[in-house]
Amino acid sequence: MKLQFLKMHGLGNDFIMINGLVQKNIYNNDQELIKMLCDRHFGVGADGIIFILKAQQKEADFKMRIFNPDGSEAEMCGNGIRCLAHYLKLNNLTDKNKLVIETLAGLIKPEILKYNKEQSIVKVNMGHAHFSLNKLAINKNLLKSKIDKLSDYPLKIAEKKYLLNGVSMGNPHVVIFVDDLNNIDLDNVGPLIEEHPLFLQAINVEFVKIVDKNELDVIVWERGAGATLACGTGACAVAAVSLDQNRANNDLKLNLPGGPLQIYKNDHGEMMMTGPSTFVYKGEIKTGGI
Repeated sequence: MKLQFLKMHGLGNDFIMINGLVQKNIYNNDQELIKMLCDRHFGVGADGIIFILKAQQKEADFKMRIFNPDGSEAEMCGNGIRCLAHYLKLNNLTDKNKLVIETLAGLIKPEILKYNKEQSIVKVNMGHAHFSLNKLAINKNLLKSKIDKLSDYPLKIAEKKYLLNGVSMGNPHVVIFVDDLNNIDLDNVGPLIEEHPLFLQAINVEFVKIVDKNELDVIVWERGAGATLACGTGACAVAAVSLDQNRANNDLKLNLPGGPLQIYKNDHGEMMMTGPSTFVYKGEIKTGGI
């Protein structure tokens, strides 16, 4: 079977983009195929696969489904949806700059601010941040006290205490403020927090150093993907917690390993994210033998 795709990235958070409108038999939740394609040695290599599909909701222009390298499905992806908006324009699938995309996290609204084939700038209305324990799928039996949200909640990992701040951007996150990101052993502590039994559906993890009220440095451990160069929902989660706790001003520059995102909360309380999407190459791969 021949599979046609585009490789794209948002600040180094890279994706295999597949047109499910045309290649209708490709989208079949085949976890082994997803794992193989995302493998950087035996496949194309990516932080995830995005399928562009026909919308089922009348308000939406298209539908996005995204799968992690481990084969699991994610609710949403901020960098991914910027790439999707860019992809649609690049492949003449829409003439709109303002789009409504159906996702498992609800309807998300990207807007192409500046279009270029190689790289576009896209602003995304990422919706409201939610702090309730139910949105985080918390195992309440393991909580040490009766609380309604995770705010500087202490969790011991590998003999060290971390203060967790929980928030959902359609997918679950914990934000941890630290004095020095260089002291974080992300490859070891990231999966321990992600897979901790406190989180019934696992969790995304962001470590944050405050530069000043307008700028934050962030590293990310993504659920189902591991350490990535950027995470759009994670950046919005960091901004939401920082604003909620009065740690930062509204209109933040968040520096991720792959580059910066600009995030602010609008008058309706929705998180607005602006950043680039980059086209890398177009390809074709054979699967299931020659």
